[in-house]
Amino acid sequence: MKKVVLAFLCAAVVFQGCSTMSKTAKGTLIGSGAGAVIGAGLGAVLGDSKGAAIGAAIGTAVGAGAGAAIGKKMQNKAEELAALENAQIETVKDQNGLQAIKVTFNSGILFPTNGSTLSAASKKELSTFAAKMADMKETDITILGHTDNTGSDAVNEKLSNKRAESVAAYLKSCGIDAGRMTTEGKSYLMPVADNATAEGRAQNRRVEIYISANENMIKAAEEGKLQ
Repeated sequence: MKKVVLAFLCAAVVFQGCSTMSKTAKGTLIGSGAGAVIGAGLGAVLGDSKGAAIGAAIGTAVGAGAGAAIGKKMQNKAEELAALENAQIETVKDQNGLQAIKVTFNSGILFPTNGSTLSAASKKELSTFAAKMADMKETDITILGHTDNTGSDAVNEKLSNKRAESVAAYLKSCGIDAGRMTTEGKSYLMPVADNATAEGRAQNRRVEIYISANENMIKAAEEGKLQ
C-alpha cells in the first residue's frame, strides 16, 4: 500500500512554501484557530483569479470536537484510497480549516497526449475510486485539470477543462452525484515541477480530485452524530 502523505498547508504557503506533519499528529489542528488560517492559505493557493477555493465556506468557526471527528473520517478514507494504484493521496485543509483529501492522478496515465478521452485503465481506476467513495456521500468533490506549458494558453486552458470534465462525467456514470462535483481547468498555472524538463512536464500533466466535508457532514459532526 502506498504511503499516505500528510501535507498540512499553512498560511505562509502563499509566500514561502508548506510544512508537513506526521500521521501521528493527525487531526490535532482540525477546527482550531490555526486550522482556519491553514484553510485560508489553501483557498488562496487554489483560488486564482478564475478559481474557487476548495470546500464551501460555512461562515462560522467549526468546533474542535467536530473538526477532530471530520479529521478522523477523512484520515480513514485517505488510508483506504491509498490502495489506488496510479494516484497519490494526501490530506490537506479546506477553506473552513477542516481536513480534506487530495487525490492526484497523472494525466499521462489518464489521457493520451493532447487528448481528453479516458483510457480503459483509467476508467478502471476511477471506478475503484467511485466505489470507495460510495459510503462517503456527505462530501463535495472538486476536480482540477492541469497541463504542462507546451502549446498556447488557449489550447492548454481548453485541454485542462476537458480533462477535468471527462473525469467528472465518468465518475457520474459510476454513481457519484453530479451535484457534488465541481470541475475547473487550471492550464499550466499551478506547476508542481519544472516545465523545462520532460520529467517535470510529465508531473505537471495531472488531474487532482479534492474531497471536502459538505455542510451536512459539518452539521452531523457538530451534533456528535458523525459516524
